[in-house]
Amino acid sequence: MAQNPQFEIPAPVRDLAERNVEQAHQAYAQFMDAARKAQEMVAHSSEVMTTSARDVQDRAMRYTAANIEASFAFARDLARVRDLKEAFELQQSFAKKQMEAYATQAQELTGLMAAAAEKSRPRG
Repeated sequence: MAQNPQFEIPAPVRDLAERNVEQAHQAYAQFMDAARKAQEMVAHSSEVMTTSARDVQDRAMRYTAANIEASFAFARDLARVRDLKEAFELQQSFAKKQMEAYATQAQELTGLMAAAAEKSRPRG
């Protein structure tokens, strides 16, 4: 009885995939940290801050939804790949796009929070 040969993904490919996942995870953690800070700001905000904080929270929720949708689209595309090379290229492209998106999102949230803080600063 002949055995089917087992295909093993080469170590460099696994290493690169792990690095990409770790980088994406770090970017996601930064995004979530910014979202948490925005929520804390809402909890400790004055009446002047309420509108600005709501804007930050709304933006963070839109980003979260967009990131989740991108992940589902990636998973759907990944399910359709025909070979390891195609899977690797797809994963690499997704990781790059998401890291860019996380960086942009974190920058925009930081700007919104800074603007909100400026609005709430006492004038004297």
